[in-house]
Amino acid sequence: MRLWLGRRLGIGALVALAACSAKKEGPRLSSAAPSPSTDGGMNVHSAATVQDAGAQNGMNVHSAASAEEDGEPAMAAPSQSIVDLAGVANLPPALPDGAAKVGAVGWVVRIYKRPGRDQKTLGFLRGGAVVATTGATARATKDCPGGWTGVAPGGYACSDELTTDLGHPILRAAARRPDFAEKLPYMYGTVTRGGPVYARIPTAAELAASEPGLEKHLAKWHDDAESGASYGLDVWLRYEKDANKPKDAWAALQEKRTDDDIPAFLSGGGSVPNLSGLVDPPGTLRIAQIDRRQGRSFVDTFSFEGRRYNLTPDLTLIPADRFRPIRGSDFHGWATDKEGIATPFAIIRREGARKWTWSASKKKMTDGGDLEFRSLVRLTGKQKFYDDVLHFETIDGVYVDDRHASRVDPAKRWPKWAQQGGKWIDINLTKQVLVAYEGTKMVYATLVSSGEDGLADPETAKKVTVRGIYRIHTKWVTTTMDSREVGEEFELRDVPYVQYFKEGFALHGAYWHDRLGTPKSHGCVNLAPEDARRLFFWTEPSVPPGWHGAMKSLTGTVVFIHP
Repeated sequence: MRLWLGRRLGIGALVALAACSAKKEGPRLSSAAPSPSTDGGMNVHSAATVQDAGAQNGMNVHSAASAEEDGEPAMAAPSQSIVDLAGVANLPPALPDGAAKVGAVGWVVRIYKRPGRDQKTLGFLRGGAVVATTGATARATKDCPGGWTGVAPGGYACSDELTTDLGHPILRAAARRPDFAEKLPYMYGTVTRGGPVYARIPTAAELAASEPGLEKHLAKWHDDAESGASYGLDVWLRYEKDANKPKDAWAALQEKRTDDDIPAFLSGGGSVPNLSGLVDPPGTLRIAQIDRRQGRSFVDTFSFEGRRYNLTPDLTLIPADRFRPIRGSDFHGWATDKEGIATPFAIIRREGARKWTWSASKKKMTDGGDLEFRSLVRLTGKQKFYDDVLHFETIDGVYVDDRHASRVDPAKRWPKWAQQGGKWIDINLTKQVLVAYEGTKMVYATLVSSGEDGLADPETAKKVTVRGIYRIHTKWVTTTMDSREVGEEFELRDVPYVQYFKEGFALHGAYWHDRLGTPKSHGCVNLAPEDARRLFFWTEPSVPPGWHGAMKSLTGTVVFIHP
């Protein structure tokens, strides 16, 4: 599992990836929308300027964007979290049939506090989303000739990027929304063999012209046991309800099988609706290229004449044999409060942990067997050094050493925000442990993967997680992250459950590696996909149902990062 990308893609950059910056979406963004800022070799899509929000307990609490909050639309968190810390999904009900609705036909549609693109951004819709309107409208502005529409629960979106036609081709084609009931919101794959991106299903003749080495490529795909035809078809069949669909990808190719549920807009040589902005002119076949060091997400998949094609959220078509299907780590942390887990305890963060028994008569530790990797063990609070290694005593009377385990203790002194009862997150970089609190009550604990340069000086080291006290200010259900740094280029679409707290630094799920408990990122705090899902819906600001992202300064959940 931990060799997903290092072996198959030959890209240590991805395994060590922080993916700490959201990429400008290029032609898929509305041309009138403000562009994300750029910082060095990485694209930063964060909320305006990070500002000092005042000192608390001797440290500065940072947040993004303006402090102006007067007249803020009602954006209160829902009474019941969409996903709770135990991982249980409470999906919001569908919009009533009689409700006034609009759909997003731009790839990223910004929602502003007031009409005007120079106004404060409250959040984002992704193409295909259908949301309720507030009934408010505003006249056209120079940067939005079609006028403005009020979007629930608050704010305005440019009507040029919306439609009231719920049968619009983009809304129909992009009807499958992120799936909050599963650990990953989409199907995912990482590119193993570069190739074309299509706007329609190619004919046999077009395949020969567009992919002249296809026969050789498919032979390699057949022989590749780790990411080829025999691997991971269950990932592509995630949404499949037909139990009779073939489970053998190579057999389907040899028999030239064609599914009977190919998307209607692709039948008869039809093209994808141009949500991506890449289908120009209409009828174009090959619209882009994928390369190694890339990850993509998918909302649909089907076989045509034996070959499987995957549909991306922005409605492009890519052959599935160019990817290694990604299941994502199965690890997740513990809802400590609900599970009755009291401190102190330890999380086994490294493989090879042993149970050690102390012999008082011999004054030595003896090996008592294995401890399960990534398990949680209760501690008595007693500890001792043996051979210069610290050992913690478990409630079973055995010991575990701190080279393999991270001890979690109750706080010795509560910070101001804890005393006030707010939600906050504590991240210990030495222990690679995240603990979430509601006031002084611990509610969740898990392992993370922070910057691979560890506790090096942030002024001189590149891959360091910032230390300090911040507030989450911008959240995306998914967003693209990339790097243009020479030798470490990558592009990962739809990184899940991203929560920015300082400039390009964020908490987010990592679908491309399973190194939790070990510093391996470029600076962001990597989480297991399931942990990212749970924490995303617990923290503030909340993302309203149907929205793809939200921004709110000064009041987001506190993130305290320390050695």
